Amino acid sequence: MDKRKLGQQGLTVSSVGYGCMGISMAYGPSDEPEAVDAIHRAHDLGVTLFDTAEIYGWGENERIVGRAVAGFRDDVVLATKFGFTRGLQYDSRPEHIRDVVDASLQRLGVDHIDVLYQHRVDPDVPIEDVAGAVRGAIGAGKVRYFGLSEAGPNTIRRAHAVQPVSVLQTEYSLFARQVEQLFPVLDELGIGLVPYSPLARGFLTGAVRPADQYDPTDGRTSGGRFPWWYPDNFGHNYAIAERLTTIAAARNATLSQLALAWVLAQREDAVPIPGSRNVRRVEENVAAADLRLSPADLQAIADAVGEGPRGERHTMLAVWD
Repeated sequence: MDKRKLGQQGLTVSSVGYGCMGISMAYGPSDEPEAVDAIHRAHDLGVTLFDTAEIYGWGENERIVGRAVAGFRDDVVLATKFGFTRGLQYDSRPEHIRDVVDASLQRLGVDHIDVLYQHRVDPDVPIEDVAGAVRGAIGAGKVRYFGLSEAGPNTIRRAHAVQPVSVLQTEYSLFARQVEQLFPVLDELGIGLVPYSPLARGFLTGAVRPADQYDPTDGRTSGGRFPWWYPDNFGHNYAIAERLTTIAAARNATLSQLALAWVLAQREDAVPIPGSRNVRRVEENVAAADLRLSPADLQAIADAVGEGPRGERHTMLAVWD
């Protein structure tokens, strides 16, 4: 698989990564052996970026990922995140960051974290203090690269002035394009982009269902966290997905592959991290790296999406400063 450069500090990864969140939370019951098989298959196909976080199962996700990659740890880039308490409050105090780094190292079973993200901006802790704490972890050899997630332009600039930021992780897909307003800042500072939920939380997979057909533990259920599935929005959004499926079929591709190829076409330093516990889905997603979209394809996609989906991408949107 082709590689892409993220930032100016030396971070290089496969053009498609693997998001591990769904192994432990948000999308219904999980199966560890199935998840490990999916991670192994992703690695076999050339994926080198694996993304986890402390909050995903409160450490259990990191343990699963660490066990899964143990046999090829030196071949991959492991990314994890700090910034929450078990009560889902923000906590990016430097002493908390240091504690989380040590705990994540132990759970992952590694001697260093490749990419350490602030999971969400903490309004009560100056970003300079956060960047300074990560700088200290880098100096101590515990972390290699610094990332931010769902951060705005001022926060990015202030953090970057203390410790260069290699990558911004933010939701980005055909259904969620707000991050495009930050592209000038990323270009100016030389920061790469890791889009999470590049398949619109499953809406752009060809397997989307009405909210009442998901497991009760799935965040997409009726009255859940994702308004794209709300009854007043679902039909409109489903029609967009159908139009995109027709375009994909004309290219002998799936809807997922078209959606990922579109993300890859937007920036040379964009590395989407779709996540799936299903080996077949992993193979499908990775194959999107070989799908090249022509200007005519991109225009057809734009026409199909029109003014975009109905509903916000989440009921609790991050505030960008």
